[in-house]
Order: sequence, then structure tokens, then C-alpha cells
Amino acid sequence: MAEEFSGDWLDLREPFDAAARNPGLAEELMAFLDEKARPRFLDLGAGTGSLTRWLGHFVARPHSWVLADADAELMSRAFDTMMDAAYEIGWKATWPQKKALLVHSPQGAWRIEGILANVATPATLPLDSVDAVVCSALCDLVSERWLLELAKLLARRKLPFYATLNVTGRERFTPPLPGDALVARGFARDQRRDKGFGGMALGPAAPEAIARIFGEHGYRVMKAPSPWIVPRQEDEMARELALGHAEAALAHEKREAWKIEHWAEVRAEQAEAGALSVRVDHQDVLCLPG
Repeated sequence: MAEEFSGDWLDLREPFDAAARNPGLAEELMAFLDEKARPRFLDLGAGTGSLTRWLGHFVARPHSWVLADADAELMSRAFDTMMDAAYEIGWKATWPQKKALLVHSPQGAWRIEGILANVATPATLPLDSVDAVVCSALCDLVSERWLLELAKLLARRKLPFYATLNVTGRERFTPPLPGDALVARGFARDQRRDKGFGGMALGPAAPEAIARIFGEHGYRVMKAPSPWIVPRQEDEMARELALGHAEAALAHEKREAWKIEHWAEVRAEQAEAGALSVRVDHQDVLCLPG
């Protein structure tokens, strides 16, 4: 089974995801799709629909989405959140058919459909009925074999691939602590374990792997930085990041568990006191067929 994430965590990180993603690459994708009167997007591992809510604002005309995820609870939450987000900015959201949600923006309707699908098997995805495949915080979880299969399928159909928020392996907690290197080492080991995509996860190697594999299939590849910046006043996010890093590290550094547990306690105290800031570097990658 592929890696699972809680809806609460996805909701917490959504504003940081939105602030981090590189708008320049989103605009490049829209320029490529300019001749499509009503572009169709497939969002892999869509979760609660964070990428859809962000990227849809760049389309500037009627378009449609297929949200693909294996988690039925997250899928239901995605549509609830989509409607809430629409109402918050004064847009209407309707269900003219039971199958799809329509979000009525001033520039045209967003048609949003969800499918319960195992994205770990790319060949089963509805690639013949879309114009672009997108994902967020997915490719560092997948294996090279998965990426090779996806690139082959997309190249055959000449579909662009847009992968946002791929980790690079560079994180910094401020202020520094003696246990930082130990936690970073354990966390790095956890990033490369099998996450349910047919082999060892790419982890920080994801941006270069995407560029290499899609480049070999004749794609033009663009990359841009998309770091999470978590200032001290964002205490909940800073705390969750520290505890998440510690939990992941504990699974691989058992001999020095007490040091990691102490590190987590100190970091949690710092976050609650508004004294902890975090930076997690990512890269967005856009692959356009030649």
C-alpha cells in the first residue's frame, strides 16, 4: 500500500505549499496548454485537492480536473474543502450531476471529478482523457521504476508532467541543536525506504530523476526552487515538522533513540514558545513534450 497521510496534516501544510510552489512554472504549463479551449488535468495523489485549488487560478478559462487518490476519506474531504474555498471567495459551487462538482469562477467553471485509484500503478490511470498530468509532494515517495513507467506512458501520449514540491534533502531548524545531524541522518534514511511504489523511494533524488528520465523521453525540462519557509510565529507547523522528523528518524536510529527523543522535546518547547523556525527546500519540475 502506498504511503498515507492524514487530512489534518494536509490541511495544515496547504498554505505553506501554496506559498512555496513556483508560479513561473505554472505559467509555463498554461502557455503550453494555450491552444486547449477547455484543458483537462489529472492530479495524481490529490489528497484534499490542495494543488487543484492553487493551480486552477492560473488556467483563466473553463477547465476540468480528475482527482485521483486511493483514500476515500481524503477524496470526500477534498470536495468539502473545494466548496468551502469557493464560498470563501464568493464563488458558487454546484452539483448539476452527481458525478462532478462545478466551481463557478468569473473566468469559467472548474469541473472537478474524483476517482478512487491506486496511483502506484500508472497504467490504470485515465491518461487518454486528459491534457496534462500534475502532482504535488508525490515524486519523492515513488520509485525510479514507477517514474520510468509514467514517463513512457505520458511520452506516448505527448502529455506534459508537472511535479511540485519535491524534496531536495536540505532542511534547517533554527536555532541549531546538537542533535540536528542525527535527526537529519535518520530522516534521510526514512525518505529512501519503500513507500509503496514498487521499490526504494527517490526521496531527495526525485528532482534530478524526473529531469533525467523525462529528458531521455524527449521532454524539455524546467526546474525551479519551491522552499517551505516556516517562521517562528507559525508554531503549529514548526512543531509538527520537528516531531515528524524525529518520528521518522527514530525508526532508523534506534541506538540513539534517547537523543532524538530529547531533541524532539526541546524542539516542541521552542515551537510552543514561538522560538523555532524551519526551512525545507523543494524543487518544482515541469516536463513539456518536444
